[in-house]
Amino acid sequence: MSTYISAENLGHSFHDQWLFRNVTVGINRGRRVALVGVNGAGKTTLLKILAGSLKPTEGKAVQSRDLNLGYLEQDPHFKNAKSISDYIFHADDVQQQLIRKYEELLENEPDNAKAIEKVMEEMSGVDAWEYEYQIKTILGRLDIHHLNQNINTLSGGQKKRLALAKLLIEDPDIYILDEPTNHLDIDTIEWLEKLLTDGTKTILMVTHDRYFLDNVCNEILEIDKGKIIPYIGNYEYYLEKKAERESADEAQFQKNSNLLRKELEWMRRQPQARGTKSKARIDAFYDLEDKTKNGGAKQKVELSVKTARQGNKIMEMKGLYKSFHNQTFINNFSYVFKKGDRIGLAGKNGSGKSTLLNLITGTLSPDKGVIDKGETTVIGYFHQSGIVFKDDERVIDVVKNVAEFITMADGKLISASALLTLFLFPPAKQYGFISKLSGGEKKRLQLMSILMKNPNFLILDEPTNDLDIDTLNVLEEFLTNYSGVLMMVSHDRYLLDKLTDQLFIMEENGHVKIYNGNYSSYRLELEESRQQSKKDTSTGSQKTGTVAKNKLSFKDAKELETLESEIIDIENEIKDKTDQLNVVGINPNKLNEILGQIAALNSRLDEKSIRWIELTELKEA
Repeated sequence: MSTYISAENLGHSFHDQWLFRNVTVGINRGRRVALVGVNGAGKTTLLKILAGSLKPTEGKAVQSRDLNLGYLEQDPHFKNAKSISDYIFHADDVQQQLIRKYEELLENEPDNAKAIEKVMEEMSGVDAWEYEYQIKTILGRLDIHHLNQNINTLSGGQKKRLALAKLLIEDPDIYILDEPTNHLDIDTIEWLEKLLTDGTKTILMVTHDRYFLDNVCNEILEIDKGKIIPYIGNYEYYLEKKAERESADEAQFQKNSNLLRKELEWMRRQPQARGTKSKARIDAFYDLEDKTKNGGAKQKVELSVKTARQGNKIMEMKGLYKSFHNQTFINNFSYVFKKGDRIGLAGKNGSGKSTLLNLITGTLSPDKGVIDKGETTVIGYFHQSGIVFKDDERVIDVVKNVAEFITMADGKLISASALLTLFLFPPAKQYGFISKLSGGEKKRLQLMSILMKNPNFLILDEPTNDLDIDTLNVLEEFLTNYSGVLMMVSHDRYLLDKLTDQLFIMEENGHVKIYNGNYSSYRLELEESRQQSKKDTSTGSQKTGTVAKNKLSFKDAKELETLESEIIDIENEIKDKTDQLNVVGINPNKLNEILGQIAALNSRLDEKSIRWIELTELKEA
């Protein structure tokens, strides 16, 4: 099995602190690996080193010759590209340049039939139609439409989706992905899952999305205390084996600690005779001391703050309307919040989820309608943009600006410093500058600052972005036991399923549908409804003999001409690959490779066949 990336004895320090040392790792073809660990463990740093964009302090990482590597950063850079087209299409790729010309003509000069027909003929000459269809599908699914748009005008989320689109279009030998699901809605995440698991793609990624991780990856590498611990299996397997390992580690730690106490007593006895003591026993003592320094139960974030008393009246919304630039986002919505409400907001990007939250918190005012908040309602709002911290401010000062002492769930008062320690900010970090915190640590500090105010109406807008999985598990445990009203926008399906029992579904034209149930139940009902709709449409068309159809376009006609031969070619290729499986004594690695190729070919065949049926129906309309 070919190795794409190999790294030996890697070590990297940051602000005079070692993130990891003596790390050796190899990424082979066909492996789908997730890198996990707490915030600040060095996940993003290790990705950068393996991608070749950062030189390690120690050791080296080597890529195989002519490796086509695709790297999705948390905050992508676009070099000299000005427009989306500049970034997406390579200047030296003939197919891509023809596709670019064709798409720009359709967008900017749709009536220039002569120029469009000429470039279409050129595209047919280099077999670019299938590629054009793939590119258009990827851009459409990632909500990228105006190719001449200046990149500087894009939001952070749009930039991340653009970088992901380019990576998917290029289809590299290895995908290195840093939080690929950030800024994607759930439909797009599910589409991306299918795309990444189709065929034998090689993937190394960091993600906090547990469903995505479980569905895509078949191997886990955990960074723990500066070392790499491998787990061959998906996320569920990793959790099981990690629990077993930590239990064994704790038992060994207790054993070592007890032995160390005895050895310490021995070392302290008769100091004048120390030179006569057994040298081997003294060496063993110091070795044991080293083993117990970083042992013991693993620290974790502890969330346990008081919730303000909640009266009978929480909040009432009556006839809310809100629009921007002639587009309606909230259309005549009313709701009366009740004690114990646990509500998830679902809908595509840009459908109005954040708008509704901003109305509830008073950040925005409705165009029409009334929001009546109860006197005892205390809102805590954890939003995407976060609290803007000053880089030269110390962590402890951020907390003290909110309160010197905080009331916990059991009624006890603790200091700001003690609360920071519970949130895994040890004294060294408490008195350090904000600039030295990782993105996830800043998010954790933001969450802490909000919970310190003891809210009884908690609003979380994409709380999972940049938080490590360990912190998410603790946040989930806290929210499960949270007694106030909870509202949450999240693309993390696991979190929505676990924490909400009601959905506000943002539909077209600002309509908000209220659904009783969690997200998986909603998706299941939606899929059943779609299947029934297909059956009804099929039955109806058989009865009437006709279905309303659109006219076949010039481009569609050209595509239809090539589809039949493409389908035959794919079928022949599947037959050839199937025959190869019958070779006696075939190598197991080769067998897996061929099976992956057949699966990919069958997927392509399904797409082509469905498209052929669609175009044939249009032609016969």
